[in-house]
Amino acid sequence: MENYTKTSVQSAPRVELHNILGLTGAEISINTLPSGQKVPFIHSHKQNEEIYYIIGGKGKVIIDNEEISLVAGDWVRISPQAERQFFAASDDSISYICIQVKANSLEEYTASDAIIK
Repeated sequence: MENYTKTSVQSAPRVELHNILGLTGAEISINTLPSGQKVPFIHSHKQNEEIYYIIGGKGKVIIDNEEISLVAGDWVRISPQAERQFFAASDDSISYICIQVKANSLEEYTASDAIIK
């Protein structure tokens, strides 16, 4: 039995990795919005927080009516209940990774969760 899954992702507007990698504790998506475009809906979550990493380009996110500018290298964590919507800049696309996990579920991490041999 293999204890890992490997994949390569080609360029696409949106790729969800939960099925591709067989994820059991997180959802990860890779997203690109062309210049002047936006995610076509405002949303929040019941229990999952989202962590966004801006891979390239620029744009903004509106979180609970607050506008936040985004550029490559930025990280943003959004609470489940916060309403959010992403926008690409009028003159540039924006590409980002979204990691979705159940809020308050992290009990251990890094070295405290490791089994050192």
